[in-house]
Amino acid sequence: MTTDTHGTQAPHTDHSLDAHHPAAGFSDRVALSITLALRFFADTFFAKRYGNRAIVLETVAAVPGMVGGMLVHLRCLRWMVDDEGWIRTLLDEAENERMHLMTFIEIARPNWFERAVILFTQAVFFVCFFALYLVSSRTAHRLVGYFEEQAVVSYTLYLAEIDAGRVENGPAPAIAIGYWKLPADARLRDVVLAVRADEAGHRDVNHGFADALDGTAAVQHAN
Repeated sequence: MTTDTHGTQAPHTDHSLDAHHPAAGFSDRVALSITLALRFFADTFFAKRYGNRAIVLETVAAVPGMVGGMLVHLRCLRWMVDDEGWIRTLLDEAENERMHLMTFIEIARPNWFERAVILFTQAVFFVCFFALYLVSSRTAHRLVGYFEEQAVVSYTLYLAEIDAGRVENGPAPAIAIGYWKLPADARLRDVVLAVRADEAGHRDVNHGFADALDGTAAVQHAN
């Protein structure tokens, strides 16, 4: 999703919901293995509590864009080269994921234990992702691409629960209506659709960045 000059969201761009980047090589397999391991723990801990799952997911998802944007910014300063639009794209991604978090806090209302899990998870993930980006920015972007693939799956399952009546399709929070420019009578389903579209976009962008870091591009964007 793109952002207009006033910081509000422009219309969604369609993305395939079942897109998957096949793991090619050791780096991709590591990224995919980490993603599937974390998916297993999320499924075990949250089961079908998709609103609460989204809160933890989004507090982690807001980290890579900020870390990547900062490190690309510093690299460009060191080597006095153009960022080719990477910095703005990554920072916009971080802001978008933060708004997902703020939205689902209004929906799920995390308890004290879940807030503690959020604090711990974000701290650990920030350190690990920062180190990974320094070692291999290509692997870091591939990891985020796989994270976002799983996010699309999670939000699709969330929609299924809403459509089946097992999750109440309540009113959309005001923050979501304003951010995505939804109708005043928008419901939770509309919010989940908007968030899922965002995640599909982030998936494609990060897989694209990882692809760009192959070959000669890897030299240009090396940390």
